[in-house]
Amino acid sequence: QVQLVESGGGLVQVGESLRLSCSASAAAFSSDWIWWLRQPPGKGLEWVGIISADAKYTDYAASVRGRFTISKDNAKNTLYLQMTSLKSDDTANYYCALDVDGHIRGQGTQVTVSS
Repeated sequence: QVQLVESGGGLVQVGESLRLSCSASAAAFSSDWIWWLRQPPGKGLEWVGIISADAKYTDYAASVRGRFTISKDNAKNTLYLQMTSLKSDDTANYYCALDVDGHIRGQGTQVTVSS
């Protein structure tokens, strides 16, 4: 069974940076594309970005492009979401997932950006 566990969330100020982590089972990490999704308060899931299994391809939602970066450490089976220049609109519960609809995702980690 695939397990995804997010961590690294917290309370930050507008303009600050934060790095989220997602640990995954070895099988999923080596063979699957992995998504970062988020769910703002009172809203549905949103796509944040995606990274290919070999890490050669990444793509981002327009709202975070240029501010967020996805990377992975194969040796640690860990995926990262580096977030910079955070805005209040980035406040959400962040998930890593194996599909864009979030059917297979972790429990999430809360990011709150305060102004």
